[in-house]
Amino acid sequence: MHRTFAATSMDRYAGAMDDARAGGPGRTPPEDPDELAAVTLHASRGLLGVIARSVAQALEEVSLPQLRALVLLATAGALRQGVVAERLGVHPSTFSRNVDRLVAGGWVRRDADPERRHAVRIAITDQGSALVERVSERRRAAIAEVLARVPADRRAAVLDGLAEFTAASGEPDPRDLQTLAL
Repeated sequence: MHRTFAATSMDRYAGAMDDARAGGPGRTPPEDPDELAAVTLHASRGLLGVIARSVAQALEEVSLPQLRALVLLATAGALRQGVVAERLGVHPSTFSRNVDRLVAGGWVRRDADPERRHAVRIAITDQGSALVERVSERRRAAIAEVLARVPADRRAAVLDGLAEFTAASGEPDPRDLQTLAL
């Protein structure tokens, strides 16, 4: 059954892409939601490839769960250790071991919480921030390379389509983004 679904999905994608290429600029977009979904699914795989390549180098230095924590701290600022564990959806004791490794690697530091005497806040260090920035920059550069391969007269249409898709999909839940260290 999986092969049938995959073949059907790829057939839809191939047909939709052939139609899109044949129509060129100013073509009438497909009305069939399945065709649109097939093309979008294929595009999402391309974007996931960009994401995977952008984190690959960082994963030589930290694990994916550790990178997720660094991205969260880079975005949200210093947080209580329990809050970080909760936002990442991990057990506090598991996260505590990850924090130990991140502290030992110089990626984060533990600070006293000024609001709660016995609580600890986790803050990203300059080294941790630099790692997150390198991942983001690699991702931005890879996306720019892909968009540069789009014919110049089609770039506005691509950007319009992405803007429409973004508006229609709504704001993603930050927990969903954290799964892939986004």
